[in-house]
Amino acid sequence: MSATITPGLKSADIPQPISAPGTAVYQAKRGDTIPGLSHQQLHNTAYLTSSELADAIRATNKNLGSGNFLKAGEQITIPGVLPAPIVEHTVPVPRDFEVRAIYLTGVMAASDHGIRIIKHWREVGGNAVVFDIKDSDGSVNIPFEHPLLGPHKVYIHDLPKFVHFLHSENMHAIARIAMFRDERMVVEHPELAVQSKKNHAPWRENGKLVWTDSSNHKVQDYDIALAKFVAQSGADEIQFDYVRFPAEGDQKDASFVFQTEHPTWQRSDVITDFLRKAYAELHPTGVLLSLDVFGVMAWQRQVDLSHTGQDIVGMAKYCDVLSPMIYPSHFFGMDNIEHPGDAPEHFIGESMERFELITKGSGVVIRPWLQAFHWRTKTYSPEYIKVQVATAREKGGIGFLFWNAANDYSKPYTAMPEMKAADLKAGAKEPKYFRGDELPGVTVRAALMPAN
Repeated sequence: MSATITPGLKSADIPQPISAPGTAVYQAKRGDTIPGLSHQQLHNTAYLTSSELADAIRATNKNLGSGNFLKAGEQITIPGVLPAPIVEHTVPVPRDFEVRAIYLTGVMAASDHGIRIIKHWREVGGNAVVFDIKDSDGSVNIPFEHPLLGPHKVYIHDLPKFVHFLHSENMHAIARIAMFRDERMVVEHPELAVQSKKNHAPWRENGKLVWTDSSNHKVQDYDIALAKFVAQSGADEIQFDYVRFPAEGDQKDASFVFQTEHPTWQRSDVITDFLRKAYAELHPTGVLLSLDVFGVMAWQRQVDLSHTGQDIVGMAKYCDVLSPMIYPSHFFGMDNIEHPGDAPEHFIGESMERFELITKGSGVVIRPWLQAFHWRTKTYSPEYIKVQVATAREKGGIGFLFWNAANDYSKPYTAMPEMKAADLKAGAKEPKYFRGDELPGVTVRAALMPAN
């Protein structure tokens, strides 16, 4: 495509410069800078970040000096111009596709550093990325219009373009949506918050105003609308996090809509009914639906069920994948182990056995979140990563997700090639660490070769 961009001038006023296919010509005006032009024109190009486009502008326009300011009237060639906005489609995979993923915040995923992380993860044997669409503070990272969502800071400016990039790297795109913990929502729409029986005001969890009423249909419909929009933008999987009720704070003071609408229901009935509705809306789009659940739910303690509403048996009916958060460090006070963070084999193994048992016959895939951070453990290392992966697989897990809130995956980077090499060397029919599944069209053998 060729195009001409001449701000402030009509085409009849001046001769139009001719641009090469895939480029546009921009006539600079006073005060223009390369970073500003890159930010302005990013949405018209195939580049993911404005700094990438800035570098490309400099490379294309050899006459530019070393500074950032442009001369008024200067003709600037914009490279990588798209003939039309990217329209991306879901790449369907079976629910037991072996995902090997890391998590990225929305801010990180949209940055130059995030792009480097994704490419490095692919190089060491990863095949998927979990990225934030909506985080647990309610911030939405993509352009999305809804009556309950006003102006908001956008980081992933073009979701189909970002998903297209992941697909070009042969990566499975998992869009994370934190559901009912939504500080932005309850601050802007306090009527949608959990209500306090005592104060007749929004309820607070240990002093924090963060929870929407998960039984409120307006809240549910908002989250489902966001999920459908993401699915239609080409994501391969929608992951619901915080699909539960608040587990802390003064529970007796918390009032919910369902207690009036369905007085015989328990919290678990609300969550299961919501998932039934969400799955019916999302499944026809071709995406997988995965659910993050507390690792402790595998123990099926009544106190946990009554607070969170996460009935694993019921939830398994309305999703493709369950992703229990079985970080060893989080099992404090359990099984009489003083330092659970230093007992990954025990807690990963025990959790997986329990989840496999209570979901037996449901067909749901158990794909765990594993610990990729050093909190409450003195033994965090590449070996720590390998123990978790091997134990989860041995106990029936299919694939894994690594969580690090700071997006630091230095230990998995080291562990992944070592695990691949060990599986290849063993030559076993059932590898110790992972099968090495890849998206359609990718040669599995080549993808499993150890990195140099």
